[in-house]
Amino acid sequence: MADDEGAVTVEAAFALTAIIVVVGIIVAGIGALVASLVATDVAAAAARAYAIGVDYSPPRGTVEVTDAGGLATATATIPSPLGEISSTAVFTVEGRNRAG
Repeated sequence: MADDEGAVTVEAAFALTAIIVVVGIIVAGIGALVASLVATDVAAAAARAYAIGVDYSPPRGTVEVTDAGGLATATATIPSPLGEISSTAVFTVEGRNRAG
């Protein structure tokens, strides 16, 4: 058993590495969840703004709005630690000339 000297240090290093990896994954997951909530909010705000004829610029990410059949469809894409997160919202376009 005299050869086990330093084994605790190696085990502690492996355990600490595993803990750091797990915490990193949890933090990235929380970041992706927040990005998903932001994407949903941004898509809804963009579709609503388009439906009432107001310009909208998202606080982060990009938004693409299309108008088809009197419905404004906004797709927001937000960067997150685990890749880009997208969300879509649809609002009825009312009180405007839909032809143009």
